[in-house]
Amino acid sequence: MAHDHEADPQAAGGVEADPAEPAVVTEAEVALEPDAVEAEVIDVVEEAEKGEAEPDYRDLYLRALAETDNVRKRGRRDALAAETRGKGRVVRELLPALDNLDRAIAAAEAQDADDEHHMTKGIRLVQAELAAALGRVGIESFSPKGEVFDPHQHEAVAQQPVEGVAAGTVAEVYQPGYRYGEEVLRPARVVVAA
Repeated sequence: MAHDHEADPQAAGGVEADPAEPAVVTEAEVALEPDAVEAEVIDVVEEAEKGEAEPDYRDLYLRALAETDNVRKRGRRDALAAETRGKGRVVRELLPALDNLDRAIAAAEAQDADDEHHMTKGIRLVQAELAAALGRVGIESFSPKGEVFDPHQHEAVAQQPVEGVAAGTVAEVYQPGYRYGEEVLRPARVVVAA
């Protein structure tokens, strides 16, 4: 009964149904033929699967995992760089004070009035404590006397001939340099043998 109009296309107005268009199913037909509708739904799903490939979820997962790992690594690298820059700024501000402590010790020891140098003992304690604090955060002082001059680590303030020292060698250190790991925070100020 329900298929009479499908069997005779002329009875439905002479127009044949287009096979590419999905058939319209009424509620009455669903009630009469539930298995046919279910089969048709399965056919539509299978056709959709054939025409369109399912995304490769494993590949998407691996890509997302790799991206997350890259973001994590970049974050660590950026944090380490920021920490290094921060330490470098603080140390560059503290180094003149450390240099002044050295000068104060030299000036106090040059005076003959205090043979025991009570003042310099206190200043040396402060200097040692400051140097130890810098060492705990990885900042080290370097004095390149006798090394070959390296413009990346040394700042030449003078060049003069020195007996017994090869040309291009650091003959005297005016001011020690400081570095944090491989980064030179302040080059050593030196005299280079000519």
